[in-house]
Amino acid sequence: MNFWLQTGSPETLQLESAEDMADATEQMYPMGTEDAILFWNRVPVRLDYRYDIPVLLDDLVPLLEEVQNPEFSQTKVHWGSDTFSTEWNIARNEDSLRIDSRWDSVHGSYEFLLNERSQLTVRIDSFVAEWLKVLRRITSDLVIRHVRLEDDDIATRAKMLSSKSN
Repeated sequence: MNFWLQTGSPETLQLESAEDMADATEQMYPMGTEDAILFWNRVPVRLDYRYDIPVLLDDLVPLLEEVQNPEFSQTKVHWGSDTFSTEWNIARNEDSLRIDSRWDSVHGSYEFLLNERSQLTVRIDSFVAEWLKVLRRITSDLVIRHVRLEDDDIATRAKMLSSKSN
């Protein structure tokens, strides 16, 4: 498979409350804990739970909802973390997504390799299932730590996506 995610088993810190899911994710995972790994055309890309993933969440959940809509045709997403900065142009092709990417910054500074392998085709159900592994990891940790969110919109939508895919 050319696109998959490995969530790992990151440590968590005690946290009572947070503004939203992104804020909670940033606070709940300590520096130096295990990263998630995104495999893009056989190139591993580290996703730091404390810094990279919180930047993704507000765009990731709506993206996963959007690509599952039968009316979806194309979209563009830009993630701008210092160590995960990329732009993806995503277009539907029957039951798959064609992603044309431009990589600006990743842990390890091997954007050149990712840009050489910038095009990727992945089945929609596989794309969603892989990202749901990360969302399930985070929502599960939020529940285990009994974190209260002031704005739970993204967390609620992430749980709904997960429940539909079970």
